[in-house]
Amino acid sequence: MKQGKLIALLMLLQGACAVFFVFDILATLLGLRATPISWQTRELLEIGAAIGLVLGVILGWIALRRSLNRSRRAEESLRTVRREFRDHLEQQFVSWGLTPAEQDVALFSLQGFSIGEMARLRDSSEGTIKAQSNAIYRKAGVSGRAQLLSLFIEDLLVPEPDIIENNVCQA
Repeated sequence: MKQGKLIALLMLLQGACAVFFVFDILATLLGLRATPISWQTRELLEIGAAIGLVLGVILGWIALRRSLNRSRRAEESLRTVRREFRDHLEQQFVSWGLTPAEQDVALFSLQGFSIGEMARLRDSSEGTIKAQSNAIYRKAGVSGRAQLLSLFIEDLLVPEPDIIENNVCQA
């Protein structure tokens, strides 16, 4: 929320400065001023508007840097989660005793590939993929693809013990 307020302030400041310069030029061109302002006042106004534009650039740079840093941290976090999830998958596959071919099929299955797509990717027949899928389901103790996927989704949704304790303490 703080970032949004900073950007709104930046836009307001730069907008006001831009309006000042545009109005000043139009007023001069169209002769809208009934009485001219002193050159000192005019210079002070222009200096103030220029300072506002410079501050807008500085605040914009700060907002951009913060946004880029937040994006970088989020991408790093996502890479870590992907790596940890992949490790979890591999550990589970090993604990079930899946062969390397079955591990590939299980991974493709979790990614949502059809039997035909898996057969093309593995350069094997659909019958082989079906047999490997059945072996995976048997070793995992599930009846099909949906239950296999739910095993891993369930692992992701189980709250950490410290989260459970915090929620119990707050209740």
